Amino acid sequence: QNCHLMQSWVPTLERLLEIVQEGAHESFRCFISAEPPPMDYFKNMPESLMQSCIKVANEAPADIKSNLTRAWSEFSQELIDASSKPTEFKGCLFALCWFHAIVLGRRRFGSQGWS
Repeated sequence: QNCHLMQSWVPTLERLLEIVQEGAHESFRCFISAEPPPMDYFKNMPESLMQSCIKVANEAPADIKSNLTRAWSEFSQELIDASSKPTEFKGCLFALCWFHAIVLGRRRFGSQGWS
């Protein structure tokens, strides 16, 4: 998990996976998570490792409505019904989801998004 933080160890991981692949069971899977390098001087994941993987990207939606819908869908109706004050809880939950959607939208613009 978070292999992008252990750049010095990634080549060792790459070699270990090559060795394990030779005698591994056909159902063997290794799940690795990594993010793009946050700074210019950080290295990317090795190309050979990336080519042998199935890549899944989880990106925030582009607009506020999609961000709001995605955040709201994380909460079930049972959670709202379990509250002693469901109407107030729903209002607070909506405000939290709205704030989250705005922050995700502004984050894309870097420091300019907060001026």
